Amino acid sequence: MSRFTGKYAIVTGAAQGIGAAVARRLASEGAAVACVDYTADRCAPTAEEIIKAGGRAVAYGCDVSDGGQVEALVPQVIGEFGRVDVLVNNAGMTRDNLLFRMSEDDWDQVVDVNLKSVFLLTRAVQKHMVDQRAGAVVNLSSRSALGNRGQANYAAAKAGVQGLTATMALELGPFGIRVNAVAPGYVATAMTEATAYRVGSTPDEHQAAASSMIPLRRVAQPEEIASVVAFFASDDASYVSGQTLYVNGGSR
Repeated sequence: MSRFTGKYAIVTGAAQGIGAAVARRLASEGAAVACVDYTADRCAPTAEEIIKAGGRAVAYGCDVSDGGQVEALVPQVIGEFGRVDVLVNNAGMTRDNLLFRMSEDDWDQVVDVNLKSVFLLTRAVQKHMVDQRAGAVVNLSSRSALGNRGQANYAAAKAGVQGLTATMALELGPFGIRVNAVAPGYVATAMTEATAYRVGSTPDEHQAAASSMIPLRRVAQPEEIASVVAFFASDDASYVSGQTLYVNGGSR
């Protein structure tokens, strides 16, 4: 497929997991991809993999929770690519703990990286998309938005992403910009591996326990989430905006 030939995309959190899979998927369908992570070195392997496969990618370092760094990043990408057609707000982090043990710093970091970054990146990119009268923004939420023990900060941030998605779709729709969100369930990533170790389990044991409660009886792979993100970003979803799609194997 070549749904993104001639398109230019920014993907945050592109060093690993879902973000790296999204960057690879968009590039495989023709997009030039700005791979963004906390440092350029972190996401350089993703960009190099895309280039080796015949695609076009550039690695950028940016603290996406810092407004000044975001405002500096977007002109760099525009200078390299000339335009931005797709923005995927994927950057995320966890600092899990029960409410009574959670520090203010743990709350602030998680909300800033998972929610504030979506506001900052979209605000910086939308001015260019408005001029183009076209664009697609895809935000990563989570099944945890419905509530998850030990993740008050993460759940609040991901629920906020859904409200922000709906609001941005209303505001940006008149300019031809679509905004949607994808809310994965359990995905086999470095983040969920870290969660497994935190609770005294191995990744395999943790995934097996999770799989037993999922109707499809398995956890997701990053590429399966990337395929849904690519749909929302493509013209196949040309009349879809303001939606959050849960991708969780049938879980409720």
